[in-house]
Amino acid sequence: MGKLFGTDGVRGVANTELTGQLVFNLGQAGAYVLTKETHKQPKILVARDTRISGKMLESALVAGICSMGAKAICIGVVPTPAVAFLIRELGADAGVMISASHNPVEFNGIKFFNNAGYKLRDELEDEIEAIVANNGKGVELPTGESIGSWEIKDDVIDLYVDYICNTIPSDLKGLKVLLDCANGAAYEVAPMALKKLGADIEVIHNKPNGTNINKKCGSTHMGDLSRQVVGRGAQVGIAFDGDADRCLAVDEHGNIIDGDQIMSIIGLDMKNDDKLNQDTIVATIMSNLGFKVMCKENKINLECTQVGDRYVLENMLANNYNLGGEQSGHVIFLDYNTTGDGLLTAIQLLYVMKKTGRTLSELTSVMKIYPQVLKNAKVSNERKYAYMEDMEIQHAIRELEEKFDGKGRVLIRPSGTEPLVRVMIEGENQGLIEFDATNLANLIEEKLS
Repeated sequence: MGKLFGTDGVRGVANTELTGQLVFNLGQAGAYVLTKETHKQPKILVARDTRISGKMLESALVAGICSMGAKAICIGVVPTPAVAFLIRELGADAGVMISASHNPVEFNGIKFFNNAGYKLRDELEDEIEAIVANNGKGVELPTGESIGSWEIKDDVIDLYVDYICNTIPSDLKGLKVLLDCANGAAYEVAPMALKKLGADIEVIHNKPNGTNINKKCGSTHMGDLSRQVVGRGAQVGIAFDGDADRCLAVDEHGNIIDGDQIMSIIGLDMKNDDKLNQDTIVATIMSNLGFKVMCKENKINLECTQVGDRYVLENMLANNYNLGGEQSGHVIFLDYNTTGDGLLTAIQLLYVMKKTGRTLSELTSVMKIYPQVLKNAKVSNERKYAYMEDMEIQHAIRELEEKFDGKGRVLIRPSGTEPLVRVMIEGENQGLIEFDATNLANLIEEKLS
């Protein structure tokens, strides 16, 4: 068995890679590891996004949880960050989200949270993985009255909506907002929250049918939202991904606003209000050079981690920072939640617009974006790291770095969730870096396929 956990839980094609049997085993092992110190019947929240495979995998997961004597509380379709919040709010011992986030419908995934609402540390994931690999040997299964139970509790989403709305000190009246819910987990909760705050909203891609999640919509496909913001005369567009742990935006002219720009706007506002801990934002090595320049010009410290919101979070917790995130739109506000939260991010961004009276395009002018190209090389999971040992690939990378001579950069990164090697090149000339990135991605794919 290959390694199960990637940078964001366990993920794979539902019913072939992520089978019912595997999810049962994960539920069993996860319940054991996360609740073994509990001296009462443990409670584990179970939620999912809108994928057609969600209910099938939920059944398997709940069976695994109950087989360990725990109580599974099924809270239905909610965003991933709502699970993190509701674990704390309801006093649960753990939580599980069934979602493959921004991936296409054929994928699904399992994300575990501990009793404080944090994603698991590597050593806990390794412990769960070892139990699964060992087919549960050594884990004692309860019988009789000690077997676990389950219940449906799908009336808790108002708790999350109320909490999110209370993170800003005013309403959002007067803002015309177009929401793209990606036919995913935000399809009910995002309109509820924006309406509660008084925004004038219109909603697209909020009719999930099990198969249309992330399909030409949401934060990974922004074209439709961009066109419709301009066509409908909205002041701002907000796009979520399938499980709503990330958020991107569109300004009034249809320009896409990424996570770096969102953190620039909110981070600068927090600094001006003396609310940015140690005047520091935590981002990743994928952040645009323009973000680094913005931070330097505004006396904001920028710390960069490896790619993955879990690494951003680790840095934030270790150093008592309260704002961090990724270019992809995962933004973490540790004052309010323990994981990336798309709805929270949207409301914080809209609040800055309301408070300042400035348009989104005016707010984003604080940061200049340097041209950046990202190309994917399709490589099997087993071969994703082989580029480091291939002499021809390494020579090509060194040649590019020498050519840029400090005025650009080359970043090669195996995907933590997909069978891809990502090639990112940043520089001053868009056409040149597009050409170089395509050639390098083709070389990696050719050599490692």
